[in-house]
Amino acid sequence: MAMKSGASREPFQLSMLFNDSRYRARTIQVFAFIILVLAATWLLDNTIRNLAALGKDFSFGFLWSTAGYDISPRAIDYSSTSSHARAALVGLLNTLIVAAMACVTATILGVFAGVLRLSNNWVVARLMTVYVESFRNVPALLWIIVVAAVMSEAMPAPNAFRGENPRASMVLWDSVAVTNRGIYLPVPDFTRSLGQAELALGALDLNDIAILGVLSLSFLIHRGLVKHAQRVQSATGRRPITWWQSLCIFALPMVALLYALGFHLDYPALKGLNFTGGLQLRNSFIALWIGLSVYTGAFIAEIVRSGILAISRGQTEAALALGLSPARTMRLVILPQALRIIIPPLISQYLNITKNTSLGLAVGYMDLRSTLGGITINQTGRELEGMLLMMLTYVAISLSISVVMNIYNDRVRLQER
Repeated sequence: MAMKSGASREPFQLSMLFNDSRYRARTIQVFAFIILVLAATWLLDNTIRNLAALGKDFSFGFLWSTAGYDISPRAIDYSSTSSHARAALVGLLNTLIVAAMACVTATILGVFAGVLRLSNNWVVARLMTVYVESFRNVPALLWIIVVAAVMSEAMPAPNAFRGENPRASMVLWDSVAVTNRGIYLPVPDFTRSLGQAELALGALDLNDIAILGVLSLSFLIHRGLVKHAQRVQSATGRRPITWWQSLCIFALPMVALLYALGFHLDYPALKGLNFTGGLQLRNSFIALWIGLSVYTGAFIAEIVRSGILAISRGQTEAALALGLSPARTMRLVILPQALRIIIPPLISQYLNITKNTSLGLAVGYMDLRSTLGGITINQTGRELEGMLLMMLTYVAISLSISVVMNIYNDRVRLQER
């Protein structure tokens, strides 16, 4: 026994880094990391030397110079006198907005199409098949251009809404106007303001921050309410009714805040040659949003269909035997189990939507690619710095989406016992 104990305490030798299986894997990883760092250092140094030979330096100081160009649409205050950093932030927000909206609509469209493709109704199932096969086999750029062309050519001009007998009329109680320049919608407005917070990249409206703060607080309180209901259910076997408490948690604080700020709707009105007031959804935004939604929705439909088919048919038969309707069976039994199969490939589709927002350049949508990766680079001549920043931004967005979706995937995954 003493000999075995001594053999296990063999003194460490450098040769063990490669000969001993306990150290070999880590040694290879350390060497690979060192080689990668040296290669990146060499590449960066070589780039800086080549730029110096051309009379250029590697600097991000251009971000604080005046941009000198306009951006529309924009989610925050911006003017042509703002900095390139502010312009990049506006472009980034435009990218995130259209990506988030496209992810939501593509998911809804994909789930409906995927479920209906399995319908026993032959006509409905074949129509969904035509949709899936048609949209996913045509490049996304073509669908974006088609939507942009339809909006520009088929929709009436603003002057069609003028006169005693207008050729076009507003919809939804005369609050929404669909024109060849975009869609005009009512927009929330406030008679009172909490002011603005001055930051390095510009000012932020404190009204918006207050609304986001109240929403965040409501979500936290609601989360605590749900956990309490789950503890009661685990202890007693009966889940308490909490829908009215959830409604109060979200509605009452928000209504009180909006009332204090003097919330009202600003409606679009035809004045002069165009509509003023309200919110304008430009054709470029609509084309990119709808084009990405219908294109990616076709892929999501196939993901949903495959996830549903992977669930044993016995689950459906058991639910129907218990008296559940087909719709409730799908919503309460099949889809929750299919999520563990659907979510991993769904993450890839969300990443594709985010990266494909750069196609908005074809229809004039001012996203991150058009601002930082387009006009800013052309004006400043900082191609390397601009492209590097843009690539790092897309990587950060993609990794954030992956982390959030993987956390959700872990929560809905089947727990083994």
